[in-house]
Amino acid sequence: MSETTLVTEVLHGHIACWTLNRPQQLNALNGALIDALGKMVDDVQQRDEVRCVVLTGSGEKAFVAGADIKEFADFNSAEGRELAERGQRTLFDAIALSAKPFVAAIGGFALGGGLELALSCHVRLASTNARMGLPEVTLGLIPGYGGTQRLSRIIGRGRAMEMILSAKMIKAEEALTNGLVSKVVERESLMDEALKMAGGLAANSPKALQAAIRAVQASGTPEGYEVEIDQFGRCFDNEDFKEGVAAFLEKRKPEFPGR
Repeated sequence: MSETTLVTEVLHGHIACWTLNRPQQLNALNGALIDALGKMVDDVQQRDEVRCVVLTGSGEKAFVAGADIKEFADFNSAEGRELAERGQRTLFDAIALSAKPFVAAIGGFALGGGLELALSCHVRLASTNARMGLPEVTLGLIPGYGGTQRLSRIIGRGRAMEMILSAKMIKAEEALTNGLVSKVVERESLMDEALKMAGGLAANSPKALQAAIRAVQASGTPEGYEVEIDQFGRCFDNEDFKEGVAAFLEKRKPEFPGR
């Protein structure tokens, strides 16, 4: 299956909308899809015309319903470790550390690796029919694509522990209350709202967005404050700072260049 078939792209100005395209499998993550999407994440870092990415799934039923279990049903411990490490490095960490913000538009199910994919994005919106969960313990596994770490940071250790140990699936409104998503909208409005959110992000300084992502991702670590200080200082050396200040003083909207 070709990369263009697995993930489709539509440009809306400075926003790239990427749609995972395995509707018959409810967009389940397999090795080919992880590789294709990971390559797109790497490539988009060099595309000045793209300032933000909206990530969603094809069809009405699912964002991503989970990993493709058939691919690892017979794995041993070493193969399982390699699966998790390769997936995290290839895709999930690449999105989390991307210089371009990623907005997850969650329509329908986001389970297992699907929720982990959404957790790696910087902003998450959900439709009213969205259902989210990490059911890995029902398979004798645990989340392996960063779910234990990112979910804990986003909604707190106690709530994350309950979700993971119970394998329960939560509705969109509970996800909103827990801070797992920032907004819940009707299914037919999901992409419009995601593009609106992405447009607001894309209007800001690309350099400052990159610095903010790096600083926030370091939060909760011993070096978090130092990363913030370093990234704050670096902002003063780029043209975005000069344009932003000039626009503020001249009472106009800033016009930021690309990367």
